[in-house]
Amino acid sequence: MKALIKAMALLAALMVMGCTQESQNKIGRSIQNWTGTDGVLEIYAGEQLVRRFINVDKLSTAYGTSDNNPRPYRFGYGYMDLNLNMVKDADERKVYFEFSDYSTSYVFFENPR
Repeated sequence: MKALIKAMALLAALMVMGCTQESQNKIGRSIQNWTGTDGVLEIYAGEQLVRRFINVDKLSTAYGTSDNNPRPYRFGYGYMDLNLNMVKDADERKVYFEFSDYSTSYVFFENPR
């Protein structure tokens, strides 16, 4: 049984190595969408940090229901870090958020802690 698992893992690794970089990135994003990411979203007004969301799994692009075209905003779920300390405190709740592509400066990154 262990030999079968090792052979399957080797086959999967060889298949990924044969893919283009773009395909490898797409596979990696698919795995992250399935397993989740401990992401951090920071929203800026000019140079001032005004909002931070932690424990964000992913950001999604909104699509129209009738025309299936992408909309100019992103959305997701995360904990609003009210005191901007990068820690989920007892009074901080998971919230839904949206932000516009046009008027918002933002940075999304994996939590380094």
